[in-house]
Amino acid sequence: MNKLILGTRGSPLALAQSRQMAALLQAAHPGLKIEERIIRTTGDKRQNASLPQIGGKGVFTLEIEAALQNKEIDFAVHSLKDLPPDMPAGLCLAAVPRRASPNDVLIANAQLCDPNSPLPLNAKVGTSSLRRGAMLLNGREDLQIEEVRGNIDTRLSKLESENFHAIVLALAGLQRLQVEENLSARMMILDAQEFIPAPGQGALALQARSDDESTLLLLDALENDAARAEIIAERTVVKKLNAGCSTPLGAYAICENEVLSLRACVLSHDGKIRIEASGKSIPEYARDLGISVAQKLLDQGAMELLA
Repeated sequence: MNKLILGTRGSPLALAQSRQMAALLQAAHPGLKIEERIIRTTGDKRQNASLPQIGGKGVFTLEIEAALQNKEIDFAVHSLKDLPPDMPAGLCLAAVPRRASPNDVLIANAQLCDPNSPLPLNAKVGTSSLRRGAMLLNGREDLQIEEVRGNIDTRLSKLESENFHAIVLALAGLQRLQVEENLSARMMILDAQEFIPAPGQGALALQARSDDESTLLLLDALENDAARAEIIAERTVVKKLNAGCSTPLGAYAICENEVLSLRACVLSHDGKIRIEASGKSIPEYARDLGISVAQKLLDQGAMELLA
C-alpha cells in the first residue's frame, strides 16, 4: 500500500494531532501518502449541549467509526479518552503511540486573579467535565463550577469574555497546539496523583479495521508498549464500572521500570464524596490490574456514586 485515507474530526486540536501522526507514519514508511478526510461527529454538531445531554459515550467517535466500517477511510486518529472501551464490530485499536502528558492544567484569568495565588473565594471556574468539576469542588466547595464547551481557542476566549476566574484544560492539547508557552505565566499544572486525569488522557488511538492486515502493519510502527499497558489498565476500570466520558471518574496508570502503577477515583457530582483505589502489577497484567482496582472502588460504593 502506498496510500491511506485518515479520518479525523475537524477541530484545530484533532487536526493537529492527526497531522502529527500522519507525519510520523510517513517518516516510518517513506513514500506513503496519507489523505485527510474530516468527519463531523455528534459532539461537534451539538456544541451548545452538555456531554451528558447528548449521550456521553462515543459522541466524538461514532460517525468516524461508521466511516471505517463502511471502508470510506482506512484508519482514524482519536483522543483516546473519547474512545469508549468496547470497540465496534470489525474495528480494533491498531496502535497506541507514545503518550503525552496526562495532566490537567488550571489557566487563570490574569484580569481577575493573581496566577501565583490560590483562586479567590467563590471563584467562577469553567469546565465541560464532570470529573474536573467534582475534583475542584472536593478541594474547594466554595468554587462556582460552570459549563464551558468548544475547542481550546473558544474556551480560552470565554475565559475572559464570560468572566471566569479560571478554566481547566488538558496539558496535552495545549502542547499539541503549541500554545503552552504563551500561557505558562498563568498556568498551573495539577498533580496527576491528586487531580486524577480522565482515563486515556494524553494518549492517542489509531483505529482501523481488524481484517485490514496491510494497514495494521503500517500503523504498528507507532505502537508504544508502555502507553498500551497504561491505557489498557485505565480503560479496564471504565469498562468494569460501566462508566463513560461524562462521569466523575479518574484513572491514571504509569509504566516505569517494568512496573505498572494504577490509581483511580470516583466522586459524587458535588465533590463531597471521593473514593480511591490503587494497585501495581507488571505491564503484561494490565487488564487484571484494572479489574482489581475497579473492584476495590466497587467495594467502597462506586456504583452508587456513578448511578
